[in-house]
Amino acid sequence: MGHLIPAAGKGAEPGREGARTSGVAPRLHERAFDILAAQIVSGALRPGERLLESRVAERFGISRAPARQALARLEQLGLVRRAEGHGFVVELPIGPVPDFTQQAPAADIHLAPESTWERIYKEVEHEVVTRSAFGSFRVVENHLAAAYGVSRTVAREALSRLHQRGVVRKDARQHWYAPALTPAYVAELFEMRAILEPAALRLAAPRLPPATLAALRGNLADAMAAPEAVDGARLSALEEELHISLLGHCGNATLMDALSTYQTLLVALTFLYDAAARAPGVEPFLIEHMDVAERLAAGQAEAAVEALKSHLDGSFARAMERLERVRQAPAPGPLPYLSPL
Repeated sequence: MGHLIPAAGKGAEPGREGARTSGVAPRLHERAFDILAAQIVSGALRPGERLLESRVAERFGISRAPARQALARLEQLGLVRRAEGHGFVVELPIGPVPDFTQQAPAADIHLAPESTWERIYKEVEHEVVTRSAFGSFRVVENHLAAAYGVSRTVAREALSRLHQRGVVRKDARQHWYAPALTPAYVAELFEMRAILEPAALRLAAPRLPPATLAALRGNLADAMAAPEAVDGARLSALEEELHISLLGHCGNATLMDALSTYQTLLVALTFLYDAAARAPGVEPFLIEHMDVAERLAAGQAEAAVEALKSHLDGSFARAMERLERVRQAPAPGPLPYLSPL
């Protein structure tokens, strides 16, 4: 999953769950922790720089869970502190700290995000959608800018992108808000997907590069062969591989723009898969995706369209069940830029 440089073998350090065993590869969060700690102690990451969980995960090629663990352990050692609003801020080490310099990567990894809307988009998208399972929220633009330490122009651009994806809307007074994922709203989303996605697949089928279809089938086969190793982030990527990447070969940009507005739930999949307990075994949608892919590979475009329709029917029922399970869990904490409606 990750492609981190293995940490050098060192003994147990403060903040570790125990000493490493020689010859055993460290866990993802340990490797991320080692490199970040080394960069902070060496000065490569300067005091005052902000570390966002989503950016750490992206830079290291890992999911949010190990990134969160790595940051929590850095906080325990006093190498970072929680920032006002969001993320963590690098702290100047006080007192003796373990020597992490041998863990530093050969190539510097700059974790400070770019000064554009892209630097906050993924995290804001995740935070807003996860709370949409619990209700509707007004999104306050200037509070969003303050929470991430960006200009209102950057915050507005991020919200505009969320609007394009259907994650947020504007009310009659031109205020941003995130609609709740109520049963009625989810039903509307799936109704539109049931109309648009089969049309996109019909157009995409004759245009699909063989390599694209082969990669889709291979990725599905790998996930089905080892379901216990498939986390929420990978399931989300597999969903997007069919519903966004493959359908994107339809050649109709207007159709894909319309379709993306109704695929809001795809944005939430990582959270929903991780937050709602899953039954052991292969996730049902993987089998359904493979059915679509196999029919496409056999040149049976209309059969593939029918398989996609059946898959969307099953996905709607499962989405409703998953949302209900998520609502039974504690709601995520408040954020300064979201006000309940």
